Parts: sequence; C-alpha cells; structure tokens
Amino acid sequence: MAKIIAITNQKGGVGKTTTSVNLASCIAETGKKVLLIDADPQGNTSSGLSCQVTESMPTVYEVMAGSVPLKKAVCGTPVPNLSLLPSDIRLAGAEIELATLENRETVLKDALKDSISSYDFAFIDCPPSLGLITVNVLVACNSVLVPIQCEYYALEGVSALMNTIQTVQARNKNLAIEGILLTMLDARTNLGLQVSQEVRRVFKDKVYKTVIPRNVRLGEAPSHGLPVHLYDPHSLGAQSYQALAKEFLKNN
Repeated sequence: MAKIIAITNQKGGVGKTTTSVNLASCIAETGKKVLLIDADPQGNTSSGLSCQVTESMPTVYEVMAGSVPLKKAVCGTPVPNLSLLPSDIRLAGAEIELATLENRETVLKDALKDSISSYDFAFIDCPPSLGLITVNVLVACNSVLVPIQCEYYALEGVSALMNTIQTVQARNKNLAIEGILLTMLDARTNLGLQVSQEVRRVFKDKVYKTVIPRNVRLGEAPSHGLPVHLYDPHSLGAQSYQALAKEFLKNN
C-alpha cells in the first residue's frame, strides 16, 4: 500500500504546487512508483506536468464521484515512474456536492483505498483553503508536508492548519506531520534567515534540513510542462528538490 502524503498550507503562493511536482518527480526518478494527485481546481499541478485536461478526460472529480475508477483516470507524465491524477475546474463543484453527503469527509479515502497498492508513494496537492476537499485529503492521507515561505507572514495561518489537522486526527488517528519545508529563501536578506530560524524554533526537528531557494528556473519550468530537474538539471532549484527527495526517502 502506498504511503499517502498531503502537501498543504491554507496560504496561497507558498510553493505547494512547485513542491508537489518537483518532489514527486525527483522521488520517481530514484525508481520509486509515485502517484501525484491534483486536488486543486486550478489544475496547476496537471499543467505543470504537460497534462492539458479536456472535458472528455476523467479527473479526480469523477474518481471522487465514483463514476470512474482511479486506474482509468490516471495518465502518464514526462517522468518515468510518475503517474498523475489530473484536476480542473470541475472539482470546484465538489465542495457543494460533498456538503450534502453523509460520508462527506471520507469520499476520497474510499475512492483510493483499493486502488493505490501498486504505488510506493502518493502525493496530493491541496487547494489553498481548509474546505471539504482539503479535509477529504487529510482523512485519506498518512502524513502532511507543509511548505512555509521564508517571508514576513510565514507563520500566519499555520496555527489554523495545525488545529484542522488535530481535528481530523479524531477520524484519522494515524495522521502525522511528515515535515515542514522552508521555501522561497532569499539568503541575501536578513528577513529570510530570521524567518527560517523562527520556523525551526517553533517546529524543531520536523523542519527539513533542505531549504528551497528562490530560483528563476523553478518559475520557468511549469510553462514548459516539466519538473525543474528535466527543464534545467544544473539549476539550484533542481539540486534543492533532489536533495529534498533524498532527505524524504531517508526519513521513510
């Protein structure tokens, strides 16, 4: 059975999708079988891996609705060993539809439980909110990886996320913090270094040693539909995510 990891932070623009695409890709590059699930209606994870979703394509929405099995909705990516369950704007309607269901918090868990045994890891890119889709992801997963940007408002909203995780643990007792990832570090500024120190003080050994820097290539790679290690393997962004993948696998 795959270990399922949610990549989430209710704040937008912290590097969730960048981390989802590049961490999953770097782990798949080591030979592990990886499934990446795009659970954000914006579909940026999907487009970042060259998947242009059309109306006729099944997505995570159809899988959650039970109309299409996971195996028929999964598509290939430019990365060997990495499969993608795509998403698009259809998923936005799921919040309203889920609210009327009796088992609304376990829909994704039920859809995945018998279908991901062939993978080593499944990563889920969450929307930047704490709505029913994110709650579904937290109920379905084993652990949570939280990207935090090295900027002034870094810890804003993280306490709300931690409270949500604690609430979900009543239904998913095995839910754990996988790690805290510092992103968008500009080492030339005192602020970035101060935020890094504060996050490490608060979360201690849960913070990854690897830090993701601000890097132009990380911003360019999605427009080419590629993870950064395929777009520019010599870039600082690529090297950082490869280091993170090694650290992640060592912890697992």
